[in-house]
Amino acid sequence: MNVAPWQWFLTIGLAAAVLLFDVIMIARNPHRPSTKELVVALSFYIGAAIVFGIWVWMSHGSQLAGEFYAGWLTEYSLSVDNLFIFLLIMAKFAVPEKFQQTALMWGIIIAIVLRGIFIWLGAAAINNFSWVFYIFGAFLIYTAVKLATEGESDDEEYEENRFMKWVENTLPSTKEWTNKLFVKENAKRVVTPLFIVVLALGTTDLLFALDSIPAIYGLTKEPYLVLTANLFALMGLRQLYFLLGGLLQKLVYLSLGLSVLLAFIGVKLILHALHENELPFINGGEHFDVPEIPIAVSLGAIVVILGVTTVASLWKSKRDAKAEFAQVGAGQGPDSSDDDGFYKGD
Repeated sequence: MNVAPWQWFLTIGLAAAVLLFDVIMIARNPHRPSTKELVVALSFYIGAAIVFGIWVWMSHGSQLAGEFYAGWLTEYSLSVDNLFIFLLIMAKFAVPEKFQQTALMWGIIIAIVLRGIFIWLGAAAINNFSWVFYIFGAFLIYTAVKLATEGESDDEEYEENRFMKWVENTLPSTKEWTNKLFVKENAKRVVTPLFIVVLALGTTDLLFALDSIPAIYGLTKEPYLVLTANLFALMGLRQLYFLLGGLLQKLVYLSLGLSVLLAFIGVKLILHALHENELPFINGGEHFDVPEIPIAVSLGAIVVILGVTTVASLWKSKRDAKAEFAQVGAGQGPDSSDDDGFYKGD
């Protein structure tokens, strides 16, 4: 894919302009966005991603357009998984609702910068070392197994890493919530609770990038498509956080679905690594005659995996809710009796 330098600058410039506009608007009016605001903004980002994919199709062909859509859907699904951790972080630091938009916005900006670095490093590694696909594939399969076995826990809590603990214990800070990252207190500049939260969101997303960047490089080798897929996925993350809200708790099979998705891409990477093999201690440095998974199959598999995961999760959540309601109605709920086992009447 031949991308002119001006296209790179234009893409990054437009993304920066949109982010800057968001930051200014949120800073002027910190609030919990209405459903209408969320739907309009999210529709814009999704529509823009679809239009961009159509442009790629018309300018560079269906193969690259399919790679973009597959990468975008994968990054979006992994971003939804991020939201679980974001919810835990917000709860851990007891972030007031009206400041959550600001925290998410700055967290997303940090995430974009960090992922940009990872994308650049990944591209450099792929261009110089074909065997890196073995590492990417093995890592994704390992992550898939870990995700499937650990899953999501209802009583999961956010645990601060060492860096976050060092920040909280070292940097002078104030307990006063404000829409700013730094304030002056007694003629001394100190960090605010919002700064700590933003840092927690950003460093947490760094860990998620370790999964998402190898995953998308398993679907496309074009750094420009990797960048744009990440931009479109992350830019709608703030709206997803507020719009999905309680729905996230109903996606009970999300971890399992993502583990299947990551395993599928991991296998795809391993097959590609075998096909391009140059390691002298594997098959004498010769390529393996193995089939590679076409992007059309990858895109179809991603849609099916995510679709089945969502439908199955919502079905189970609805069934569990009905069972719980029936149990409470029958006087068998957790709060329907006292310590002696007698029913607590109205």
